Amino acid sequence: MKFDYSEEQRLLAESVRRFVAHDYTFAARKAIVASPEGYSARVWATFAELGLLGIPFAPEDGGFGGGAMDLMPVMEAFGEALVVEPFLPTLMGARFVALAGSGEQRARMLPAVIEGRAKLAFAWLEADGYHDAARVELAAHHEGGTWRLDGRKLAVLHAEAADHIVVTARVPEGIALFLVDRATPGMAIRARTTFDEMRAGDIDFADVRVAASSRLGAGDASALVQSVIDFATALVCAEAVGAIKSANDATLEYLKTRKQFGVPIGAFQALQHRMVDMVIEYEQARSMASLACARVDSGGNEAERARVVSAAKIRIADACRKVSQEAVQLHGGMGMTDELEVSHTFRRLTVLGQQFGDAAHHLERFASLA
Repeated sequence: MKFDYSEEQRLLAESVRRFVAHDYTFAARKAIVASPEGYSARVWATFAELGLLGIPFAPEDGGFGGGAMDLMPVMEAFGEALVVEPFLPTLMGARFVALAGSGEQRARMLPAVIEGRAKLAFAWLEADGYHDAARVELAAHHEGGTWRLDGRKLAVLHAEAADHIVVTARVPEGIALFLVDRATPGMAIRARTTFDEMRAGDIDFADVRVAASSRLGAGDASALVQSVIDFATALVCAEAVGAIKSANDATLEYLKTRKQFGVPIGAFQALQHRMVDMVIEYEQARSMASLACARVDSGGNEAERARVVSAAKIRIADACRKVSQEAVQLHGGMGMTDELEVSHTFRRLTVLGQQFGDAAHHLERFASLA
């Protein structure tokens, strides 16, 4: 199967790469990471102008009707530049609205997201969950014309930056989804910076009251939640491919310029072999990411989609570990300093290998679907 980009996808990738090369340099990123918000409003507005926020949404909602394969070159470019903006959390939240929201919810939220006027987050992870989206303890009780939410969600990416948060909650029929305004009374966010310099927050819900109309869809939303997480996992795989490429490029350049015994260390055959292994990891990871993105776009059998996504995440989690560690080792001690971008790429690859499930979690899921 060939996974070559179409002409439109190549043009989009070039536009994004030009933008990040010019406006999202390592120095610019450091300033964004150090800012109180942890993201750039100017960069977010540019994402909207480039049409990136509308790619996966239907034309009738103001989008371009694309899918994960259309987003893959964007995520690769973001992985190379170590972008910290709340792009993926917003797309996940908006995807729930697009797939399960009422006409009023879609008309209110999706144009705002696509135009860059609204950011979303997705709160699903809990203390005893271990990457399992079905293990939900946060409770939702229907009282009259409102719902009462009580519980805690952990590691919600860009919780403070989000205007609305999509929350999973336990109801008698299974799992329900609620679109909650971040300013709703009773919500307490404990913000923190993650290992890879993203912003996240643990959210306590204490007698949080939301309107009945805030629920997205009806019945058990378990299958929908897993579908959106698989979609996001495929995109995380694509982002990891970009970060792996960045680590490889930086390492190769270092091997060409760092000299020992009067010659570049890249002349030593042992180091050449290690560099070749890193390139092979990149090629295999890119193939698996392409397969995962194509599979989540094709719809159809849920079990087959889950198997392909888990297979891709297993392979890419291993590649993240190997390439990140090799890149640092081949740079020597300076590879862990803040001054070198490769140390930040190491952190991002470490987190991407864990996000939405590490290799052990996905190996277990893959085996269960055999």
